[in-house]
Amino acid sequence: MANSAYMSGRKKYGRPQAMLWADNPGTIINGSYVPLGNEIDGEGNFSEAGSFLILSDDNRSAIDFTPERIEKRERMVNGRMRSYHIADKLSLSTSWDMIPSRSFSVSPEFGGNGKPTTLVTENNIKPFGSPSYKDQQYTTDGGAGGVELLDWYENNPGSFWVYLSYDKYTNFAEKNDETPYDNLAKYSQIVEMYFSDFSYSVQKRGGSNYDFWNISVSLEEV
Repeated sequence: MANSAYMSGRKKYGRPQAMLWADNPGTIINGSYVPLGNEIDGEGNFSEAGSFLILSDDNRSAIDFTPERIEKRERMVNGRMRSYHIADKLSLSTSWDMIPSRSFSVSPEFGGNGKPTTLVTENNIKPFGSPSYKDQQYTTDGGAGGVELLDWYENNPGSFWVYLSYDKYTNFAEKNDETPYDNLAKYSQIVEMYFSDFSYSVQKRGGSNYDFWNISVSLEEV
């Protein structure tokens, strides 16, 4: 089950991966958004209380944001334009080049601290000479590989929540945060979105470990 310690342990650097997909808007714990439920493993298993998928930043292109202002404009009899603003909606797109088709060699297991315990045997003792989890982790930050991304797309025809981590400190200022500039280590925005496009190609078949995929996704706010 996700908590603050788990989310902190799952990030490789001082900041979380740029995107996380979840079937729930999560909750706020110690000032940070934390998704409910468990992280989906390589076999698609998740808790009924909620599930989420941490996306890898490996070979990811820029995340392109396109705000859409929904409004009705018309010109008055005096020639002046008047606008009836309805809402602002967000679309985004990004892609991954040569991303491993899987994040781990086997279905990963994560401890309560968010650290992978793959290949840990009984009593948490690894046999002499056995590989560590890093030897069998294929994305450098442990984020989702190509198959995990495709599986999420296939199993989420409806809307889901996109957690975004980028420097948008004004979101914290709007919530009367006393230190809006000190939140780079948190998700700064959560948006409910649909897939508007998803495409992938098997760019290069690997040996016995994994393939390399190219993936492009586009999302739009509900």
